[in-house]
Amino acid sequence: MDMEYRRLGRSGLQVSVLSFGSWVTFGPQLHDHLAVECLDAARGAGVNFFDNAESYAGGESERIMGQAIAQLRWPRHSYVVSTKLFWGLHDEPNMRNTLNRKYLLQAADASLERFGLGFVDLLFCHRNDPDTPIEETVWAMSDIISAGKALYWGTSEWPADEIRAAWDIAERHHLHKPVMEQPQYNLFTRRKVEREFARLYDDIGLGLTTWSPLASGLLTGKYRAGVPEGSRASLPGYDWLRDSLTDERRNAAVGKLATIAGELGCTLAQLAIAWCASNPRVSTVITGASRVEQVHENLAAIEVIPLLTGGVRERIDAAVAGVAR
Repeated sequence: MDMEYRRLGRSGLQVSVLSFGSWVTFGPQLHDHLAVECLDAARGAGVNFFDNAESYAGGESERIMGQAIAQLRWPRHSYVVSTKLFWGLHDEPNMRNTLNRKYLLQAADASLERFGLGFVDLLFCHRNDPDTPIEETVWAMSDIISAGKALYWGTSEWPADEIRAAWDIAERHHLHKPVMEQPQYNLFTRRKVEREFARLYDDIGLGLTTWSPLASGLLTGKYRAGVPEGSRASLPGYDWLRDSLTDERRNAAVGKLATIAGELGCTLAQLAIAWCASNPRVSTVITGASRVEQVHENLAAIEVIPLLTGGVRERIDAAVAGVAR
């Protein structure tokens, strides 16, 4: 089965239903030559969207991705790249945990410099900022697009009412509107995508670029016997992940899902990724990998999507009943 492409919400931009992101892996786990190999493998499988953020590895992730793209000599028209702004890289007033105009305009320029690009296709506000008037943020993001430094803007992990408020302000002032949201979405984390955002898909045409389809590795099954050496939860600074990844009830549900995956002839990871992509509201599912073999395995989930019939989906829902939120 060839890669499928979906429109990003109501926009005209088409993104591959499975995409490649650099959170965690570009920097701590992935060196430059591996980044080139992983990007090349993803592009060869039909992926055209590559996700990043200013805060990933303190800006290093953007640099690694930008250099890999330059080394691969991809024509700029052939791929879609994103970054996200909010956390900041400088521990000074106006430069951390903010969406004020000064930060956004300077951070956008700094990201482009690290990437070595003239523009990013998608620019996200990485969290909402209750301390900055939402009008200020909307005007700044719209101005960044008008300046040609980004083509579309959106949000990540924003509440539905904040997204709607931003859209309404842009509509009222004839500004560039937010067109996409990047929420966490997987078999255990569902409420935002399936319930909170429900009205936004039809009302404002919201598109989704979802992250963590494997629940930080929990849905690969590798944490059923504890935390393996070299896994994400064993990395310095990721202690906060450990408790959720070793949760007994969730790992019991993973065992039930493994049975379903075995019957379908796919891996647990492929089942979990395909399940996310089978939601028609999802424009693209962001996958990650630290080895080329993982890229190939994850992207083979495209073959599993047609296997998720109504009956299979009911069994999957039953497997995670009581532990999904």
